[in-house]
Amino acid sequence: MRKLCLLAALIAPVVLAQGKVKVDAHNFLKLPPRTGSLSLDQVEVADFATLLIPAGVTELRIGELRMGREARLGIAPSEQGFRLEVARGEIGTGSHITASGSAGSMSRPATAGRDLQLRLMDVQVSEMTVDVRGGIGAPGHPGLDGADGDAAGCLWGRAERGWDGQAGGNGATGGAGGQVRLEVPESFPVEQVRVRLEGGAGGAAGEGGAGGHGGAGKGCLVYKADGAKGGRAGQPGLPGAAGSAGSIKVVRIQ
Repeated sequence: MRKLCLLAALIAPVVLAQGKVKVDAHNFLKLPPRTGSLSLDQVEVADFATLLIPAGVTELRIGELRMGREARLGIAPSEQGFRLEVARGEIGTGSHITASGSAGSMSRPATAGRDLQLRLMDVQVSEMTVDVRGGIGAPGHPGLDGADGDAAGCLWGRAERGWDGQAGGNGATGGAGGQVRLEVPESFPVEQVRVRLEGGAGGAAGEGGAGGHGGAGKGCLVYKADGAKGGRAGQPGLPGAAGSAGSIKVVRIQ
């Protein structure tokens, strides 16, 4: 995969200069980083291939788009909306246009699906999916384990009980689904387009910390000290809430 990505980085500037991009079957190509608008004369994404658009691009105009079976046009997550305009082309069965949000982590929250304006003019569609689902929420942090109790001694006698584990954190809320505006001619078969608008699933609950071990007992010349009980395990947190769903608006154009 590393060699493939390196090859993609070397090839992409050349094909962009010619206004043409081609991704062979079962291959992956990421366009070089850039911001703003991008225009391409021809884009071909063969069967089971993927073309990734960098996050800085906010508008992509394509003169002719050809997507094979299960081909994928991936649009990197961003807070900015994205507009895709295709003058003519053909989109094969099972193809995807994805602009979904990224999953959250301990350091950052989940992001929403990217708002997408999709304008398809003279484009033939068999069956395709537009995916602007929100990212999965960050998991809750695990609770700290309880400390172990001190063992008994012949001078102080009683062993200490183990400390209780801390409760786990709650999972974070998933990212919201994106907003889709689909602009198509009157004759375009909208029923062939499946749109995924769901908000991201909430983050998993954090596990409670384990209870500390009770102090060990000890036998002495004068008496015998009993061992102490272990601490209680912490309670798990609560799973996060799902993000809000997005929406779609279909606009018929002449």
